[in-house]
Amino acid sequence: MNHVVAVGDMKTGCRDDMIVTHALGSCLGLMVYDPAAQVGGLLHAMLPLSKINLQKASENPYMFVDTGVPELFRQLYDLGGQKSRMVIKAAGCGQPLGNSEMFQIGERNHTILKKLLWKNNILLEAEDVGGVASRTVYFNISTGQVIISSKGVKREL
Repeated sequence: MNHVVAVGDMKTGCRDDMIVTHALGSCLGLMVYDPAAQVGGLLHAMLPLSKINLQKASENPYMFVDTGVPELFRQLYDLGGQKSRMVIKAAGCGQPLGNSEMFQIGERNHTILKKLLWKNNILLEAEDVGGVASRTVYFNISTGQVIISSKGVKREL
């Protein structure tokens, strides 16, 4: 089954599912996969820190990196995933407006992700972050394969 993840959303799946997200610019796309349990999930978080709007964060934790990432892991644990087996990949966190982007949202999203993972003793296996190009991510749960499409070019992450 195909699942499309919108901005500020997250989907989990198992075995034969494909999860896709489009238009990753400054947003974080985080793919987490447990090959033994064959479960995975994809988060498309917009902003780094939930403290700017705690009410919105409680209504939709996937909008923020600091609340979305832990929720993604919790849901994968509920599906039988185990932290020790998980493969983590990230995409996005760019500067779609170039160096003139005043708030550096992409860079801040990446920084918060790295801090969360470091605090929890988790390493990224691969990442495709930064730059000005938008990305589409295709995440195949049965294999764990992540394909990044940008500027008409597809490649495996």
